[in-house]
Amino acid sequence: MQTDIDPRRLIGRKAFDRKGAKIGTVDEVYLDDATGVPEWAAVRTGLFSRDAFVPLEPSEFVEDVLRVPFDRALIKDAPDFGVGRHLSPEQELQLYRHYGLDSPPTEGPSSDRDFGKLAGQEE
Repeated sequence: MQTDIDPRRLIGRKAFDRKGAKIGTVDEVYLDDATGVPEWAAVRTGLFSRDAFVPLEPSEFVEDVLRVPFDRALIKDAPDFGVGRHLSPEQELQLYRHYGLDSPPTEGPSSDRDFGKLAGQEE
């Protein structure tokens, strides 16, 4: 994904799967604590549904919509961690595994690095 995009521009935008089916609307964007790069988006999947986390890499933000290169069914089956909270390293690793993505490199043999800071929140 474009790393120079303001993550606040994603909030409220529609998200579509790899086949062009609507997934829902972006509720929140989570930043990597170490780099500040947008890493995950929580997408509201329906009126009475939950938010599903989607990876922003390799997704694309094109023409004011988020295009996620995964099937809608896989996205809706993503682990549910709730929103508005920090993602733990274990939760983020579960998401990487769910999507079949390589996990980010750790900083040394035992990384205490935090993952998934919510965009717009100050420490």
